Amino acid sequence: MNRTKRYALALLMDFGILFFAVAVSCFVFYENHRGITFLEAVYLFGLLWAVLTIGFHYFHHYRHLWRFASMGETKVIGKSFTFAFVTGGLLHLLFSVWRVTTLSFSLLFMTWTVALAAFLFSRLILWSLNENKGVPNKKGKRTLIIGAGDAGILVVKELKKSIDPPLYPVAFIDDDSEKVGLHVRNMPVAGTSSEIERVIKQYNIEMAIIAIPSASGSDITRIVKSCQRCGIPVRILPRITDIIQGRVTLSMIREVKVEDLLGRPPIQLDVPGISHYVQEKTVLITGAGGSIGSEICRQIASFHPKKVLLLGHGENSIYMIERELEQLYPNLSVKALIADIQDKTRLEHIFSVYRPQVVFHAAAHKHVPLMEHNPTEAVKNNIFGTKNLAECADQYNVETYVQISTDKAVNPTSVMGTTKRVAELIIQNLNQQSKTNFVAVRFGNVLGSRGSVIPLFKKQIQNGGPVTVTHREMTRYFMTIPEAVQLVIQAGALAKGGEIFILDMGKPVKISELARNLITLSGLTPDKDIEIRYTGMRPGEKLYEELFTTEEGHIASKHELIYAARTTNSTKTNLPFWLNRLEQLVYGPGDEETDAAIKSILKEIVPSYQIDFFFS
Repeated sequence: MNRTKRYALALLMDFGILFFAVAVSCFVFYENHRGITFLEAVYLFGLLWAVLTIGFHYFHHYRHLWRFASMGETKVIGKSFTFAFVTGGLLHLLFSVWRVTTLSFSLLFMTWTVALAAFLFSRLILWSLNENKGVPNKKGKRTLIIGAGDAGILVVKELKKSIDPPLYPVAFIDDDSEKVGLHVRNMPVAGTSSEIERVIKQYNIEMAIIAIPSASGSDITRIVKSCQRCGIPVRILPRITDIIQGRVTLSMIREVKVEDLLGRPPIQLDVPGISHYVQEKTVLITGAGGSIGSEICRQIASFHPKKVLLLGHGENSIYMIERELEQLYPNLSVKALIADIQDKTRLEHIFSVYRPQVVFHAAAHKHVPLMEHNPTEAVKNNIFGTKNLAECADQYNVETYVQISTDKAVNPTSVMGTTKRVAELIIQNLNQQSKTNFVAVRFGNVLGSRGSVIPLFKKQIQNGGPVTVTHREMTRYFMTIPEAVQLVIQAGALAKGGEIFILDMGKPVKISELARNLITLSGLTPDKDIEIRYTGMRPGEKLYEELFTTEEGHIASKHELIYAARTTNSTKTNLPFWLNRLEQLVYGPGDEETDAAIKSILKEIVPSYQIDFFFS
């Protein structure tokens, strides 16, 4: 029904309601007081119709969809009728003075009261018809809603309104003891979260939905484990930042992911507010086909850059992200560039032709044990590849250069971490003499990225186990891929030159707990269905990671969730001299002593590097 027809129908309905109210009032008044003439009844109806119509239009009564009514819409009726009563009363007083009418104020008040009740009742009927138009599918899976708050109520409403929904809500769980034992939306609040297992058995539950958008990771873990012990699957409602204007749809209810169990809510940075520095700019992303690099491409593409340059060594991954961006952003200029950052001649050609104004450097070798046994390649790529790229950025007047680093660069125990620390020193040293703003961003472990533990654990679980963890007490900082990329983009906006930015990632998480949670989310029981096997620490690994070196410390940035490491004096070690020695080693003929010599030079550049001579 179009708006004009709906408006006409609403007017006709309200006309009938007011006519009914006047008729009832006149009848009651006639029975108890005196007769009322036809003209007096017409006068009463006309007065109230006029002031109510004005009130309804002034307070936008007819712009509301009353089948979705709430307290806000009820207030509109209250305001409109208050206006009508006051205005109508003043006009009636004036007409009485002029002796236009002799009707008493008691009849006017009675009619106003009956009309208000009739209008509210009519809106209640419209709302009730909309609420109850769906028929719950009692053949659907019997579902427990965990959380009897606004989000839980929205889930139940959606399930009851949907045509033949696959789920049939039967009970709530809520930790508010005042709700327990009561009914919400005609469903019992059957207990608290500590009683989930009892409630599941009592109500023959087949599915559980977590509808607590503010639930912590530890709460979700506890709830999931309780449900899994009873053998029922668990779904979760997105967090509050994903629920737009309080509306929930069934498609938003999803499986619980390991990201939900981090022990903190996902961090949302003000990316749109700070992305201005890439708008209408030519942006170069190295490692554009990787997990982080491809996500940088996706997010940057949405901020209207002039051109996006996708630089990578692997042709397949670059081809895939190029195709994806062309489909998602058909008006965006995208250029795929196959190149190795170790090839400075190729980089100089790219910079001279395309003149990038912003560079995001995500290309790196990052696998710790693998690089421990291949230090030459780690140095070539992570150190000299970075040096080539940074020098080109300086030579061709790039405005902002953002480099991805790692928490493993802090007091490193691995070749990979040490080469990333040297890369930080290279750009800090170059920043002192360049017009380009060079900054780095330190990540924790990125959930779901290539080479991270989550894909490995999932594959091990699919194969029936065991899930291998190096040490029972090993902890790591974790972040999601979108969080990591938001940090990168935010860092570019905060950059003044020379900073190293770190995201507040909350408390570190035990790898062993992560493994247990992932097994539980797979519907299995740790150490029963799937064995967790501790294999011992590998070369270059340490029990826990740090975010700042001892000499750095940290200071606050303009963003409350981002810290900046204090800039250290990178010239106190003769960086150019040691880099020259390192270059001669890695690009020389090499022998059986080369790896040890490389680690020794890395130790000269980064004194905090802790070489494990057992593995050297």
